[in-house]
Amino acid sequence: MLKTDLIKKNPLRVLSPATEGQAEGSRMGLVMARAGLGKTAILVQIALDNLLRGKKVLHVSIGQNLEKTREWYYDIFRDIAEASNLEGAARIQEEILHNRLIMTFNEATFSYAKFKERLDDLVAQNIFRPECIVVDGLDFAAVARQELEGMRDLVVAKGLQVWFTAICHREALEGSGDGIPAPGQGLDDLLNTVVLLQQDPEQKSMVIKVVKDDTGVTKPGNILHLDPATMMIKL
Repeated sequence: MLKTDLIKKNPLRVLSPATEGQAEGSRMGLVMARAGLGKTAILVQIALDNLLRGKKVLHVSIGQNLEKTREWYYDIFRDIAEASNLEGAARIQEEILHNRLIMTFNEATFSYAKFKERLDDLVAQNIFRPECIVVDGLDFAAVARQELEGMRDLVVAKGLQVWFTAICHREALEGSGDGIPAPGQGLDDLLNTVVLLQQDPEQKSMVIKVVKDDTGVTKPGNILHLDPATMMIKL
């Protein structure tokens, strides 16, 4: 498969149009799941899809070191390349990873103010100007609302795509109905898109369900199926 075909056929087109190197407008998205189900794998697939489409991606890793974060990208890109029989995979991987920057924080030291300071420094020195930011490891159950409001202001001001991950518990899922489960509950005004990674009891497999979207690209209820062995979104 050619790179252009992989972009067009990627099931993540449900969440983003198939433009390459073009701005999509601002979005603040959230990937939710119970602990250990594979949120980081989904976040990295979103990041790789943006990279394949020629966008610059900043990966903010909270509580995970640089080397481990790099391994996620190498392993998942390898799985994508093998599953799609991607032509020139080694060359494409080298090309796209030049457009990715990893920024790490300790869990106790992360704050929106510190993140923005580091981001502004990168942009001011013309080192890196991201179009998509993925934030893995932020504790949504403990983060202050004003922190997320700051991020929302940044998203809108700079026309960014920003995706977070959040852990939700079984009790929150059972009590949420069709709404956004805790800890995303009550953040509807800040979040454009919310997807839920969960087990499909009928298929005995993993799926991603769109819980909310106000971008007009997708709609609540849309489902993406995953390979349970690799956590890859099925092509």
